[in-house]
Amino acid sequence: MGYLTVLRSPQVARLLLGTLTGRLPAGMTVVAVALALHAAGAPYSQIGLTTAAYAIAAAIGGPVLGRAVDRVGQPRVLLASAAVAACGYAVLAMAPRDPAAAMAGAALAGLAMPPLEPCLRSLWPDIVAPDALETAYALDSASQQVLYVAGPLLVAGVAAVGSPAAALWLAAGLGLLGTLAVATSGPARAWRAPALTGDGASGKVRSGWLGPLRSPGLVLLLLAFAGTGWSVGAQNILFVAYAQAHPGIPGGAGALLALAALAGLLGALGYGAIRWSAPTATRTWALAGAMALCYLPLLLVPGPGAMGVAAFVSGLGLAPLLAAAFVLIAELAPAGTTTEAFAWLVTLFATGNALGSAVSGAVVSDSLRGAAGVAVGGITAGALLLLAARRVLAASAEAEAEAKSAGVGAGAGVGAEAEVGAAGAPAHAG
Repeated sequence: MGYLTVLRSPQVARLLLGTLTGRLPAGMTVVAVALALHAAGAPYSQIGLTTAAYAIAAAIGGPVLGRAVDRVGQPRVLLASAAVAACGYAVLAMAPRDPAAAMAGAALAGLAMPPLEPCLRSLWPDIVAPDALETAYALDSASQQVLYVAGPLLVAGVAAVGSPAAALWLAAGLGLLGTLAVATSGPARAWRAPALTGDGASGKVRSGWLGPLRSPGLVLLLLAFAGTGWSVGAQNILFVAYAQAHPGIPGGAGALLALAALAGLLGALGYGAIRWSAPTATRTWALAGAMALCYLPLLLVPGPGAMGVAAFVSGLGLAPLLAAAFVLIAELAPAGTTTEAFAWLVTLFATGNALGSAVSGAVVSDSLRGAAGVAVGGITAGALLLLAARRVLAASAEAEAEAKSAGVGAGAGVGAEAEVGAAGAPAHAG
């Protein structure tokens, strides 16, 4: 089933466009904060601390908000978090000269970043046919590549015609607008996490404080994706340093990053167009290995023309790997924890990204090849972990499928609320 069929499914275009709009601030924030604080005369040390506050807060807030969605549904959490995040952007826009206020605003914007990405991935099984689910996740993964190209370009354009503070106000508005489009949609209002326990004894999920992290396969997958994020973060620093060392590259680091993002978009579209017969766990570790191979040309640190080719090749594997991982997470997450599980993927990827950036930044001034090695090392470690854990991943997915099936069967006579979600929609099965 092709992409046009998925896009023609009811509500898909609205949800996908709303999610992309609401998540544009994630692609805008770091650049907008840096420009706004720099224009206000802030030193680079303050800019670094402020952007770090945003990233750390987002890493903490994602799983918390994801768990809240699994407990109370999507609309209330999405709308409340979007309003709070908008307040954080407003503080940043109004007080860039006050270090404490700017840091507090950045932390608030990150902590309350609406969990649109995990929410959409929880909705896909409800809004597309089962045989289109793989294509939907691939489309989702491909769309993410657009954010981190469009976001910085949007900030640059707004700052050029207005001011960096205007970009922060725009980020607040886009976050509210996109979240409103998603939260008020029929699928988001109807969605409910599974209401049954494994034995059907009650109408509430008993997941414990670990939530989805009680699945050993999911924990291993998340750790592997921290390595993937590490590679992407290290690659970003490598491209910036390479462009500075080769000032003749048209577009500089932005062009190299755009080439990688374009390759990711094409890779995801190609992945979604294929009907896969291999189990999801097998596809995931194989695609991780393929991404590691795609990163190897970076070690050559060739001349500008060849580096453009290497940048493009390096981007081919990420989006297909993410698309496979989205399906695997849905298989591995215990019933009632799907949104939080997707949020943990975002958090671990972002944490790895930050660590990879830091390590690459520490070595890149001495050796571009050393920074390339840091980039290759993260995804290689992640691929090896997934390969070593392939039996655990497969067993965990099988165990969760049996548990979810047993939970639905055991609860068939519990009551009407066990069989239908809000507004008469079928309860989401994770």
